[in-house]
Amino acid sequence: MEDLKDKEKRLTESLLALERVVVAYSGGVDSAFLAATAHRVLGDDAIAATAVSPAVAERELAEAEELARLFGWNHVLIETHELAREEYARDDPHRCYWCKTELFDMLGPLARARRAEIAVGTNLDDLSDYRPGLAAARERNVKTPLADAGLTKAEVRALSRESGLPTADKPASPCLASRFAYGVGVTREGLRRIDRAEEVLRGLGFVEFRVRDHGDLARLEVPRADLERAASLHDQIATALRALGFRYVTLDLAGFRSGSLNEVLTPTVRRSS
Repeated sequence: MEDLKDKEKRLTESLLALERVVVAYSGGVDSAFLAATAHRVLGDDAIAATAVSPAVAERELAEAEELARLFGWNHVLIETHELAREEYARDDPHRCYWCKTELFDMLGPLARARRAEIAVGTNLDDLSDYRPGLAAARERNVKTPLADAGLTKAEVRALSRESGLPTADKPASPCLASRFAYGVGVTREGLRRIDRAEEVLRGLGFVEFRVRDHGDLARLEVPRADLERAASLHDQIATALRALGFRYVTLDLAGFRSGSLNEVLTPTVRRSS
């Protein structure tokens, strides 16, 4: 089996070969590690660019900015306008494709001005998941240095820990639009409601969870070990989420599953990504 240090060396070599990069940096585990490595290897020829959008939780944006300041990265904020794209707002299974299309369209001018390549934190595990955004990246020749180096999510976490990155053990936190059941429709108000609903759960001490938006119904996913505790707080949670506009609040007894909304997709739809 290939040694982790060999993969890290391959990542370093691939970044050196790119010479200049704009890293699509969300503040998550993968993009933070890629941004850190790019700045270590390329110095001022690396930029970390963060999308500012209603689909990005306020807490996530603040943490991404703070991490970039802490490590002294070249960091810029780029406004994206995916909600203006009808294909995105209608919330079909290809929504992620249009989200990434908007992101890359907005990063394009910055990359061209610096004669740089755009790079994303896609890891090897992502390639076997349903991720329509990967098609948008391929179409625009966006680089995937972590996946190309053969780095899995667990390996990115391990290397992040060695690098002293506080994101090493950070739970996955995809964009807020990923909380909407397909067909519900993505709106600015809905994104704000989901952000506030998840802050309610976070304020009660839950670490890994999702609030899934099914229109009038909020479906809560927490790890199975936390189901009993979540149920014991039913009045507090239901009252808070109803105040945000949900009519019904349910607790999913199957527990937390990353990407659970994709369970309704047929194999044909998954292959189309």
